[in-house]
Order: sequence, then C-alpha cells, then structure tokens
Amino acid sequence: MYKIMIIEDDKKLQELIRNHLGKYGYETCVVEDFSQIKKEFVYHNPHLVLMDINLPYYDGFYWCRDIRTVSKVPIIFISARNSDMDQVMAIENGGDDYITKPFSYDLLIVKIKGVIRRVYGEYSENSHSEVYEVDGLYLYIHQNIIEYNDKKTELSTKEFLLLYSLLKNGNQIVSREELLEILWNDIDFVDDNTLSVNITRLRKRLEDIGIEDAIETKRGQGYKIVNNWSR
Repeated sequence: MYKIMIIEDDKKLQELIRNHLGKYGYETCVVEDFSQIKKEFVYHNPHLVLMDINLPYYDGFYWCRDIRTVSKVPIIFISARNSDMDQVMAIENGGDDYITKPFSYDLLIVKIKGVIRRVYGEYSENSHSEVYEVDGLYLYIHQNIIEYNDKKTELSTKEFLLLYSLLKNGNQIVSREELLEILWNDIDFVDDNTLSVNITRLRKRLEDIGIEDAIETKRGQGYKIVNNWSR
C-alpha cells in the first residue's frame, strides 16, 4: 500500500482528499505542525506528497526544496494559483506535477497513479530515500551523511554505523562487543583500540556540525548517546 502525505492547511479540503484517496486503497497522513514539515515528512516517510503552495510560515516552494534535501519522493502541487509562472516555479523548485484548484478527484487519482507507476513501477528505480532523524539530527542512510541545523558532514562507513547503532539504542549503553560485532561481524580479528579511534573521529564529526559531548564513555561497559542537542 502506498502512503500519501497531504500538506494542505484547509482542513475541509484535507479531509475530502483523505476520504477520496482512502476509497482507492491509499494510506494517508497529514501535517500537524506546519513549522516542522520536513521533520514530519521524515517521520511519516511517504511514497508521494500532495503539496499546497499557500501555507503557514513558509510556502510550498520552500518546503518542496527542503524535502528535496532528504528525498526524491514525488511531489504533486495542488494550488488555486493558476498562472504559468506558478507552475514553472513548482517544477523548478522540485515538483513533479501541478493540479489547479478546483480540481476533479478523478484527475487527481489519475495523476497520482501516473506518478507512482513512473517512480515505483517495475522498470523504475525506487527513489524512496531512507532518512533517520532524531531531534533535528538527520542521517542519510545510503550516503553516510549527517545534518544538523543545515550543517552537513560525511562520515566513514564505520563512523556512520557507530552513530546509527548508538542512536537506535536511545539512552541505553551499547557494549564495546556489540559495536565491534556490528562493525566487523567477528570480534576475534579486531583490535579493540580501533573502536576507540572511530569513536573519537565520530565525536569530532558531530562537533563539526554543532553537536558536542554527544557520546558518553562508560568504562568497562561501552558507550551511549547523550541527546543534549535537543535542549
């Protein structure tokens, strides 16, 4: 089942679209906080986005560009604006299609089916990106890149796996043995000091994007993440 995210602040229209998409078997989700659209997008991880232009805080063009920093998921604009320039701006800012309000729900379904077929069809490369987010810290799974407050840095594969593993375990201590198994699968062939070196490098990478003292060492036990960047 494909999940569609509806970014529309008109509650009545939002509900009408949800009900109609539900009849065709689509799962839907909506934005609750229009100041945190990127964060909610990452949380819901939809296959397709329906995007209005006139939104609170920032317009749909802004949010489309913001989503494009983490995903190539298809975005269809739905707007009462009907000028050629608005449609050009929608495409130039990363949109895949444009529907003018008021619109036919049959046309909406046809547009959605067409985009889904093109992006997720049998002969198409699935561009549904994988992003993991914790309180504004974004991990781009297939790129080994992390981002915080619009600052990005690239990690080595080992550094990325370490950070991902620590974050997944929340406030729990992850033993050195567990981390070595995650990184190399066979702890018998690994010098324990190598783990310490990678932890040190990871701390430096986090400092580069403004996150300090995020990894705490538990002597004789292992490491745990300290989420002090969300305060």
